Amino acid sequence: MKKIAPLSLLFLAFFGFQASAQETIIGEVNYQLLQKYIEAAKEYFPRKKIFDQKVISAQTAIPINTVSYLDILNASYFYRPDNSTVITTPGSGNLANPYSVNGFQFGVNINIGNFLQKPYMGKKARAEYKVAKLEAQEYDNTLAIEVKKRYYNYVQQIAQLKINTQSVQDNKNVADNLKYKFEKGEISLDTYNQSRINLASATTGKIQSEVNLLVAKDALEEIIGKPLSEIK
Repeated sequence: MKKIAPLSLLFLAFFGFQASAQETIIGEVNYQLLQKYIEAAKEYFPRKKIFDQKVISAQTAIPINTVSYLDILNASYFYRPDNSTVITTPGSGNLANPYSVNGFQFGVNINIGNFLQKPYMGKKARAEYKVAKLEAQEYDNTLAIEVKKRYYNYVQQIAQLKINTQSVQDNKNVADNLKYKFEKGEISLDTYNQSRINLASATTGKIQSEVNLLVAKDALEEIIGKPLSEIK
């Protein structure tokens, strides 16, 4: 029996490790809910709105550039009265109309420099619009990845809290049992004290898990722009 006991403990430890290794949180991931979080982030996250406004601004610049073709034209007119007279020779008293052409005169000036620049300015406006759209699409992907990271971390912290809560309960049961045995003189003080240390350590781990869960929840709510309770 003395030779078999250590092997039995090793056997139990091995299968205990195997059972622990099979634990997973993949089944806890709700992909339908995760997609709702991503859509909420695209709607409410401020930085996403900035990229959307850049696209609108770049798109607006295209028709503005088209209309600005009128800027290269400068129209003007002159009015010369028909009955206007002046003294032709000072002191002579002779009056005459000094204008060879009377009435309204119209003119149009074209700024050649602006005219030559307009096609390139239009091309630039269209290119900037395409760039803005691509940047917005790229950020959509980046935002989705970030939401997933925060959600997975949130799920992980929930699972970790469950584990640590169970650990506290298990250590409490052991500590209570060893306390009973210590009071009966069946175990040493060191063994009893170690159980209390283990319980305190497990309790500390549980408290830290609670904090980590709150931080993960806040981080997820920050990026989706709404409390998790409002998204079903």
